[in-house]
Amino acid sequence: MSKLNSFISFFLVALFIGCTTEPPRDILTRTVVYEPTEKWMWLHGDKNASEEDLKARFTKLAQYGVTGVLIGGDHESMFRAAKAAGIEAHIWMWTLNRGDEYIMENHPEWYSENRLGVSCWDDPPYVGYYRWLCPTKVKVSDYLAEQVTALAEKEYIDGIHLDYVRYCDVILPRALWEKYGLVQDRELPQFDYCYCSTCRKKYEASHGTDPILLAEPSVDSSWIQFRYDQVTALVNRLSAICQERNKPISAAVFPTPSIAKQLVRQDWVNWKVDRLFPMVYHGFYNEPADWIETAVKEGVDALNGKCKLTAGVYMPDLSSDSTFNLALKKAKTGGSMGISIFGKMSERQFEILKAHE
Repeated sequence: MSKLNSFISFFLVALFIGCTTEPPRDILTRTVVYEPTEKWMWLHGDKNASEEDLKARFTKLAQYGVTGVLIGGDHESMFRAAKAAGIEAHIWMWTLNRGDEYIMENHPEWYSENRLGVSCWDDPPYVGYYRWLCPTKVKVSDYLAEQVTALAEKEYIDGIHLDYVRYCDVILPRALWEKYGLVQDRELPQFDYCYCSTCRKKYEASHGTDPILLAEPSVDSSWIQFRYDQVTALVNRLSAICQERNKPISAAVFPTPSIAKQLVRQDWVNWKVDRLFPMVYHGFYNEPADWIETAVKEGVDALNGKCKLTAGVYMPDLSSDSTFNLALKKAKTGGSMGISIFGKMSERQFEILKAHE
């Protein structure tokens, strides 16, 4: 009977553990086993902040559980203040969308051209700051490689974060159509990049056709793949530079592999980076906050463990505490390693972030 009672006891314990909705537990110690949630933020550079102010800011972020920051620009004092507070600090750089004075004045030939032959050097699409470099041009790749090399060799910078590493939006996210007075149910030539002489010659050399002569460029798989490959080659070159210097490299990307390919020629599943930050900004796509889980899961499944994925959320679309809390939960259930936040937060939202596991 003692063996029977032991079996029944074991069965009941196993049944209880199998049915509980709580996190898995160590049966011997009864302690809950949690996977830590990484918490990142995109921060604009502030060259005028004092050391005391920066110390207070980053100490506060650390107290709220922030583990990493992506800082816009090479502001050494910000990096050192973040690191002193125990926060990982990566430099956030715009990659192919560049309106730098030096490039604008000295290298107008580096900029992308649309299917109508118009360069975004002097006629940017959508907004004035949309000035896209062509990733196919060797001199563009060399210039960006030099910049990343210099940044990766600075001891106070923990890693490199690439943003705008793509082509111009051939189709805008659905919620922005009305803002720009557009209906983009198909690819329009004025937003279709790049058809510069470098791209055309390189594509024709390998495929025997000038892409400007394609009858339906929007459905030509080889021309579409060509442009995916140009951005991928650039990213992987920059990644190799960082890896040689033992600095992690990451990128902000469009929310899912399928959306990224369709809207901005971005094939991020094949990038050799350490981490990706898909911007799962649900409001841009007229989706509810629940969609964050679906979007994250698509990316996680497509990557299949190639690199880390941390979901980026957009605070203007998460103004209510309940929606913000839901977004955090949906990112995690979708498989994200954590969360990255863009935009201002209230004190209450910082408390919600701190409590999130």
